[in-house]
Amino acid sequence: MKALILAAGEGTRLRPLTLHKPKPMLPVAGRPLLAHIIEWLRSHAITRLAINLHYKPETIRDYFGDGSRFGVDITYSYEDRILGTAGAARRLEWFLSDGTFVVVYGDVLTNLDLTALVRFHRERLAADGVCRALTMALYRVPDPTQAGVVELDNPQGGRVLRFLEKPRPEQVFSDLANAGILVVEPVILEAIPPDTFYDFGHDLFPVLLDAQALLYGWPIPKDTYLIDIGSPEKYQRVQHEWPEVMRQSGVKG
Repeated sequence: MKALILAAGEGTRLRPLTLHKPKPMLPVAGRPLLAHIIEWLRSHAITRLAINLHYKPETIRDYFGDGSRFGVDITYSYEDRILGTAGAARRLEWFLSDGTFVVVYGDVLTNLDLTALVRFHRERLAADGVCRALTMALYRVPDPTQAGVVELDNPQGGRVLRFLEKPRPEQVFSDLANAGILVVEPVILEAIPPDTFYDFGHDLFPVLLDAQALLYGWPIPKDTYLIDIGSPEKYQRVQHEWPEVMRQSGVKG
């Protein structure tokens, strides 16, 4: 299985920390955030990776190279203009089209059991007899207006009935949100226009739901650590929390 790590963004909300390096290269427990993501993927036997680049791309390429030093093989996809989360995947269709793949947002730090998420995805595909499907990991958020919120047909995990990206307060119908980790069947890429800015939440998910493609949601277990490092407050918080998470989970530092 392959994975795409989304690492093209400028991380403007984290300035001045991101003035000289992209957000995935900010240090957490002495190593770049991206190094933790790669180690997590490798721990679940995913070693063929693609990383999309735009902002200060040389910082990532120079540090990780071809990935061999980290036990993985890395393919880079440079975007002279940002293509969005889904647009990045479509540009890499040539790399991702040979089987189920994982998408990870490059600001997410987690000890999620990715193997269990992939197993859930495959079991649902087999049960429903479909191949045009996508599964998103879900977590509960205190402020749904800042996330892509989801309604499921089964609170333990099942089909997505509704999805709304960053709803207004009066539109909120759930506190379950897209966690930024997806398991995707390659046929889904056909729904993304080429060479166009296209976002999973704003653009693709509504299109897929309208087309009656199957979107699944898997609420992460309560003892799972997951945080998107999108603000200075969260970045400061993770510096205190992640070393203990690594110790408890046996994750390498």
